[in-house]
Amino acid sequence: MNVGNLTTIDPFADEAQNFDNEDVGSQQNYIHVRIQQRNGRKSLTTLQGLPKEYSSRKLLKAFKKEFACNGTLIEDEEAGMVIQLQGDQRVKIKHFLMEEGIPEKDIQLHGF
Repeated sequence: MNVGNLTTIDPFADEAQNFDNEDVGSQQNYIHVRIQQRNGRKSLTTLQGLPKEYSSRKLLKAFKKEFACNGTLIEDEEAGMVIQLQGDQRVKIKHFLMEEGIPEKDIQLHGF
């Protein structure tokens, strides 16, 4: 008995060669603001993708003072510097960054 349909083929192998790797699904030009549920009603807000001209430490200090919450900086291999804040601060971060001159189209809010 010969079963011929159990061979492994990659249906996307030839299609992957047609794409250039630049700007395909690229999210690098955006600032991502996400919320992560912890336990119960507790949550974390993460901010990643900040341009290099902004100091993450100074922004974290300003966020903590403005929003009356605690936060920390996390170094990630893929995302770079990630700012974590306690609570749901997504809308406040968006308004703060827009006041600093970052266009609204460059800020993406994720979550609920």
